[in-house]
Amino acid sequence: MIAPLDRLSTLNARPTAADGAYVLYWMNAQRRTGWNFGLEHAVARARELSRPLLVYEGLSASYRWASDRFHAFVLDGMRANAAACEAAGVSYYPYVEPDVHAGRGLLAALTKGAALVVTDEWPCFHLPRWVARVAAESTVRVEAVDSCGILPLRSAGKEVTRAFDMRRHLQKVAVEALHRWPLAAPLADYDRARGAAALPRALTKRWPASDLARVDLSALPIDHSVGVVTTQPGGQDAARARLLTFVQSKLARYPERNEPMADATSGLSPHLHFGHIGAHEVLDAVLRSEDWDPSSIEAARPTGKREGFWGLSAAAEGFIDELITWREVCFNTAFHRPDDYDRFDSLPAFARTTLAKHAGDPRPRLYSLEQLDAAETDDDVWNAAQRQLRREGVIHNYLRMLWGKRVLTWTRDARQALEFLIEMNNKWSLDGRDPNSYGGIFWCLGRYDRGWPEREVFGVVRSMTSASTRRKLDLDEYLVRYGKGQRALFD
Repeated sequence: MIAPLDRLSTLNARPTAADGAYVLYWMNAQRRTGWNFGLEHAVARARELSRPLLVYEGLSASYRWASDRFHAFVLDGMRANAAACEAAGVSYYPYVEPDVHAGRGLLAALTKGAALVVTDEWPCFHLPRWVARVAAESTVRVEAVDSCGILPLRSAGKEVTRAFDMRRHLQKVAVEALHRWPLAAPLADYDRARGAAALPRALTKRWPASDLARVDLSALPIDHSVGVVTTQPGGQDAARARLLTFVQSKLARYPERNEPMADATSGLSPHLHFGHIGAHEVLDAVLRSEDWDPSSIEAARPTGKREGFWGLSAAAEGFIDELITWREVCFNTAFHRPDDYDRFDSLPAFARTTLAKHAGDPRPRLYSLEQLDAAETDDDVWNAAQRQLRREGVIHNYLRMLWGKRVLTWTRDARQALEFLIEMNNKWSLDGRDPNSYGGIFWCLGRYDRGWPEREVFGVVRSMTSASTRRKLDLDEYLVRYGKGQRALFD
């Protein structure tokens, strides 16, 4: 089916090309073959134009923070996509950049031979600029499709600055939003009779399709110090397996998620970030697990309350609040503030004012970025969280907030704290460089929050301490697992 109009954008004024050999789907943010509005739209447009579909998925070595960790995760997904496309009779063209900027010109060459280009809309990191440049240079129409969340990026129509307001908006439009879901298997009805997409020999010679089974990470010009997380494979199959495990054995324990060793979280954030699974598929699984009755929300009032709207268990409603409200308020910020969502000056006025007022407050000590990155502070709790990030590409949810807050007390001022947090998160975290992870970092400095009792360094920004965290949570096993002495067992 053609994408819903509130999820579809035409990025240039070019026509479709009558002599184009194929419809090109440039898969760059939603790297999956199921539950994907963009792929679904590309299939529909290929049918409409009577052209074969060509799915292009690239992996650049040219972006900041490219590393073995991220490449391995994306490659897992590429192999899964290649298999799915082959099974459906769809042409799939993978390209893993062997040298910095080696892929320059490939997209232009692919679009030149296309009747139409379809791609993903994503509001963060370098992708918006890249997509805009490709669209501006293309001689054919380029259409972008938003598959980012349950609500379209344009749903609220303005920047939303509080989770309460996003939640209330969701409750107002939920019935309409849930009326049109992406197809679970958009390639199921693909017409194989169209054959393979024909590519010029000069193109495939200059940029040969990568043999995904033989990619050697050690030969690529990426950061080899950020190692692969072997316990966290990527790809839509791995994402679905993780979702099934969560729904069947962890969802009921979701209220215990603040305990670091409870293992009650979904662990899906890396897969959501790389598009190996979509929010619709996750929500569908949760709703089905509770035999949800859609009529429960048809008469529900939009109160903005965290629980009660969906008519589900407290565990399921708590998870849905994280999946939609908190995740999508971050996407809303990135979409409506494309020029500064990742900059200090995008913080609310109260936060900027109070942090400036307390910039001169004495810090217990100052650490360099190198010391923080290596987990070399005098705080065992913070060090353990940083080691978990380095080893596993994630930090336990509650401790991730402490991790961000604590850095403010060890840096010259809030601007430097933000700089250090973004650098460490984007270097090590599997879900870094994402609207949601930027939102979490900026929450540590006051975004989406309110004023609290005034304290040194933090001012009226909410503070957290390792001492209070020790009192609140059972950290003994966590500190053993991620203690300095355990490095050899987990690195």
